[in-house]
Amino acid sequence: MAPLNHILALSVILFGLGAAGFVIRRNIITIFMCIELMLNAVNLAFVGFSRYLGDLSGQIFVFFVIVVAAAEAAVGLAIIIAVERNRQTLAIDEIDSMKM
Repeated sequence: MAPLNHILALSVILFGLGAAGFVIRRNIITIFMCIELMLNAVNLAFVGFSRYLGDLSGQIFVFFVIVVAAAEAAVGLAIIIAVERNRQTLAIDEIDSMKM
């Protein structure tokens, strides 16, 4: 079994990569994937703490986070497709208003 500090270190690295990608990138799809990476990093930390403490509540919370992430992915991808069809671009700099 991996020690908790290794699991948390990996979680911090994944979250940092997701946050950096969110701030630096200018493509909607890449930003969307970075948000998903941050959610998975948090899930990894929850599972690590749950395993360390011997309690299932962290794993149950991860299940709910995955359900919310799936709903967010479905709605987010629908919005991204609608924006791309109307604007013919996925660059954040080109999409400056909510007007279609």
